[in-house]
Amino acid sequence: MGKIDQHRRGEYLQTAFKVLSEHNDSLPLRELIAEIQKRLTFTEYEVSPLPKSGYIRWESVMQFYSIDCAKAGWLRKHKGVWYITEEGKKALSLPPEKFMTTATDAYRNWRKMNPKKEPDEVESDEEAISEDRSTVFQSAEGRAREEIAEYIEALNAYDFQDLVAALFRGMGYFTPFEAPKGKDGGIDIVAYKDPLGASPPRIRIQVKHRAGTPVSRAEVGDLISNLKKDGSVGVIVSTGGFSSDALMKIREANEHIEAIDLDRFITLWEEHYESLSTEDKILLPLKSVSFLAPEN
Repeated sequence: MGKIDQHRRGEYLQTAFKVLSEHNDSLPLRELIAEIQKRLTFTEYEVSPLPKSGYIRWESVMQFYSIDCAKAGWLRKHKGVWYITEEGKKALSLPPEKFMTTATDAYRNWRKMNPKKEPDEVESDEEAISEDRSTVFQSAEGRAREEIAEYIEALNAYDFQDLVAALFRGMGYFTPFEAPKGKDGGIDIVAYKDPLGASPPRIRIQVKHRAGTPVSRAEVGDLISNLKKDGSVGVIVSTGGFSSDALMKIREANEHIEAIDLDRFITLWEEHYESLSTEDKILLPLKSVSFLAPEN
């Protein structure tokens, strides 16, 4: 039997849920794990690597039992990002052990309805958890996304601006204007659907490359002021994310504004990678690797 019991698993996942709730209900797994590490004190056993996989024990256990939370309708995952649901927020009121047993019951009910979907259940065997296909897949996906994010965060502001312009070209836009070094009047990139900008939408893009510093409400207001001049669509790309006030300002705006954080930028880059020119691909080169995806 493993040494991390139901109560402790519940503490891992409830802490994760609390962090998600405090960060606009979603975070990339790498950032989520970093926040959990600030809030929980781990034993030497919990932070030890599993013998076969080398993955950190508590992280593997948390990821494995997060499947139960997903089946309970409390959690969603997509490309290395975790999202808490409203049901998940309500489940935070449960004691840790009850939280975990409720989620596990939901998983077992799902198994009964889908008997061919899963192999025999793994019960509290941490060594087996380390080899579980779901855990391995999540770990690989999370680590790949982490490497890409770290590469982008290490770029300087102008290199990241070039990367953003390349993405829009890969999405089928022309980028006749990219701000030179120095003052840019609040707009870093202008993108058109045609070479002359005769057809809408005409997109004005602000690029904020500041890890750990979210876009503020005032900065959204600055972009809106620029859009009112000609009715363009606005986009803010921010590696530091967006404050809750900034997101509220975007939702309230009469103008159409898209907020693209680092995770969404990476997802868009992956989705449009094959449409990029060879020259633009070099700015952030990717290589696809195929996994046998877990059923859950």
